[in-house]
Amino acid sequence: MMEQWFAKRRKSKVLEIADRQMTLAIDTVIELEKSINAASKGNKDEAKASFEKLSLIEHEIDELRRTIFEELTRGSLPSKDREDIMHLVKRLDEMADHVKDAGRAVTILLEAKVVKEMWEQFAETSKDLVVCATTLREAIEKLGTNLPEAMELAKKIDEIEGRVDEKYLKSKTLLLKHSKKMDAATILLLKDLIEEMEHVADACDDTADYVRILTVARETI
Repeated sequence: MMEQWFAKRRKSKVLEIADRQMTLAIDTVIELEKSINAASKGNKDEAKASFEKLSLIEHEIDELRRTIFEELTRGSLPSKDREDIMHLVKRLDEMADHVKDAGRAVTILLEAKVVKEMWEQFAETSKDLVVCATTLREAIEKLGTNLPEAMELAKKIDEIEGRVDEKYLKSKTLLLKHSKKMDAATILLLKDLIEEMEHVADACDDTADYVRILTVARETI
């Protein structure tokens, strides 16, 4: 039963691994924020270090995903629970992939001439992404203890994603405003970063949508 997934005493190896993967997915978002904050302050080494850590975490997430799927094929969990875990794991993996792509853009942009206002805007967006990701973790954890609260947290993610959407539009506006101050290659990389950060928020929101589906399904059991 989903209500028992993230209880204090975990009885299944696959659930322990899935919980580890979830924690690491949140960590990638935190490292992205650190990298962007460092870049906005001109701390290139610190920004690169955060991206390197992010990359290592993302690699471990990929390994855990493969391990989870292998365990699910040989495990004794009910088929519905296996399906639910696979959906959550895939969504968290997608989110981490977008985080890594955003982080890669940040490291390349460290060598480019980027208007400071753009970095400041990215820092604000990354702050919302961390809130979005940590709220998602809370929602998933509540699936094991409090379904109504899990639903409310999932709804809250919609609001956070809405704020990221607003910042996405503002970032695009700033890009147009400062386009003449930067070369074409830099503009393309900035566009990539803007898009990937939006994809992170979308992936977080998509996962929250699935959490809502699970709360409704489990409340009827």
